[in-house]
Amino acid sequence: MRIGELARRTGSTPRALRHYEQAGLITSDRAANGYREYPERAVRRVRNIRYLLAAGLTLDDVRCFLPCLDGDLSRAPAGEEGLRVARNRLAVLDARIAAQTEARNRLAGALAEAGAPESGPGAPPAARADAGTAVPVPGAAR
Repeated sequence: MRIGELARRTGSTPRALRHYEQAGLITSDRAANGYREYPERAVRRVRNIRYLLAAGLTLDDVRCFLPCLDGDLSRAPAGEEGLRVARNRLAVLDARIAAQTEARNRLAGALAEAGAPESGPGAPPAARADAGTAVPVPGAAR
């Protein structure tokens, strides 16, 4: 199948597929006209790659799963290398979340000190502009 069909069947983009191929995660043959031709098994492989990426892994992380990318990842037994990679990635994500939470809290504190309550999707409902009533902020000028 050609790249457009593989993209359509996997919910991916041709650009992403070329990127996966460049990373060595999928392969294709070249037709006489130069077009990429992918085997049927590439559908499952790309879906598995996207599944792992959506779980927070990087393309480098996904490489350790190469031996099982053509199977059913959700039912495959967890290997030690895969578990190690997943634990390491989880630690990285946890550190990023902690750093972002700290930055958010500092910004929210600065807004509160300035008497400008938060607004936006992460703000408590009472602080949003669409909540209708303002909540007094301790230390804010009145």
